[in-house]
Amino acid sequence: MSDDVIDLARRKAIDHLVSLQDGDGWWKGELETNVTMDAEDMLMRQFLGIREPVGTAETANWIRSQQREDGTWATFYGGPGELSTTVEAYTALKLAGDPADADHMVRARQFVLDNGGIENSRVFTRIWLAMVGEWSWDRLPVLPPEMILLPKWFPLNIYDWGCWARQTVVPLTIVGSMRPSRPMGVSVAELRTGRPDKPFEPALSWAGFFQRLDKVLHLHAKLPVKPLREYSIRKGVKWILERQEADGGWGGIQPPWVYSILALHLRGYPLDHPVLRKAFDGLESFTIKENGVRRLEACQSPVWDTALAVTALLDAGMPPDDPVLKGAGNWLLNEEVTVRGDWAVRRPSLPPGGWAFEFENDNYPDVDDTAEIVLALRRMLPADEPAVRRAVEWTIGMQSKDGGWGAFDADNTRRLAEKLPFCDFGAVIDPPSADVTAHVVEMLAAEGLTGLQPARRGIKWLLDNQEADGSWFGRWGANHIYGTGAVVPALIAAGIPTVHPAIRRAVKWLEQHQNADGGWGEDLRSYRDKSWIGRGDSTASQTAWALLALLAAGERGAATERGIRWLVATQRPDGTWDEPQFTGTGFPGDFYINYHLYRLVFPLTALGRYLDG
Repeated sequence: MSDDVIDLARRKAIDHLVSLQDGDGWWKGELETNVTMDAEDMLMRQFLGIREPVGTAETANWIRSQQREDGTWATFYGGPGELSTTVEAYTALKLAGDPADADHMVRARQFVLDNGGIENSRVFTRIWLAMVGEWSWDRLPVLPPEMILLPKWFPLNIYDWGCWARQTVVPLTIVGSMRPSRPMGVSVAELRTGRPDKPFEPALSWAGFFQRLDKVLHLHAKLPVKPLREYSIRKGVKWILERQEADGGWGGIQPPWVYSILALHLRGYPLDHPVLRKAFDGLESFTIKENGVRRLEACQSPVWDTALAVTALLDAGMPPDDPVLKGAGNWLLNEEVTVRGDWAVRRPSLPPGGWAFEFENDNYPDVDDTAEIVLALRRMLPADEPAVRRAVEWTIGMQSKDGGWGAFDADNTRRLAEKLPFCDFGAVIDPPSADVTAHVVEMLAAEGLTGLQPARRGIKWLLDNQEADGSWFGRWGANHIYGTGAVVPALIAAGIPTVHPAIRRAVKWLEQHQNADGGWGEDLRSYRDKSWIGRGDSTASQTAWALLALLAAGERGAATERGIRWLVATQRPDGTWDEPQFTGTGFPGDFYINYHLYRLVFPLTALGRYLDG
């Protein structure tokens, strides 16, 4: 394939990406997840007494549109039916008025019953059902509000949890302590099997210990006098109020946002209170309405998307002083976080700096965004730019003891919380990961800091954490292709030679997992089923990740050429790519994301680097 043909694809992608830029300089693609967001929003509005007919009908239309032929709902495009998602979707449609004997409801119900019924669903699903009178609080794990009193050094204190989990757990301790039950007017009892609760794990295991402790906590909850309960709840409410963001939300993500609303409401805050009014107004900005459907984004990613778009355009040859890039750079500088957040609990003497993922999330800047933004801004701004300097210092200070970097906190590695009966869904801690560590190492290399100890320790962490097959695990993207696509360019940038055994093993792994059509893909089932590692339908973003690794390793042979040809051949006439597959990860094994801009920014980056080489 001639360079002229590839260059045409590059220019079409540039034009499309530029057309998506907001007038203020940022980019934001839709962040698509699964229908639990929408089902829980309907249940919340029912619980609060604010559900209205038009919104209910539009939400129900969206939920029905996502049901598959087998009657189930999945957590990602093309994935298997998922029990809890199907239970929540069924409940929402029942609330919306769909009759239980309708064909789509019969098929969903049969799947639920065949897979253990409500009894086998996750704790979060059963919490929602308890709130609307369809489950007993006695059959749910206890999260005592007194947790907020635990000192920062004590196991299971709230700062032992990942930031997303702690923001969810604190309001849920309040909700759970009040055990609300407001029947929704319809029942989903037909989804129960009548099976008893699962037997306890062995008493000498952590899981078994916490199961027995939970029984004690249930007894404690029934005591007429609990000296610390009211004080703990008040402290939890104060903690929640202190963390409401400028957009009305909490952490820029749906779960803590919703549970904080519920906790404050149950503590007597009227729905027209300024705090809750602001929260509902903010949720509205996460709502997409089109063609008779209403759906919610679980989060929004403008800062991340803008950083990736800037890098793509720079790699594609756009000059740094182009007005498009200058506008983006100025917007990013204005988004710098300059206040202290929860991260300071583990790093109390570290000055603030860096960027968050969302429009408003000053409490939780993250290392991953910060590294990518520094990489982008450094190519456009003077070397002494203060925001970049502060970000580099903050990022270095967030290094964990083992030499790697997590996303939001340093040394958030205590796994005890994972053993709690409550924790049957999603990652609850934030240990270092290969993809985040790689982005930091690449950033430090660009800053000329690879000779310093933080970079050397990060490089060692990456080399020590290579998988036996030559790949790297991807925490925030799907999956080993994402991890490998991040680590190889970082190691090369940091001075690791292309002949290093770790690089050669990675290249071999990528070549072995290229699809027959020339692209790369990895199904999200790889997080739980190793037979799916490196295997799946070719996608634009994953093909680009593989190409970025190969190009960094100096590979210009058959595998690279076939990957480039696949990108060019599958490009749409408007310059972007189709990608219904989810290639982003929220919680490995449980919650996944389709970043709608990934299908454009990463292929453009790969095409630009190929032509520049």
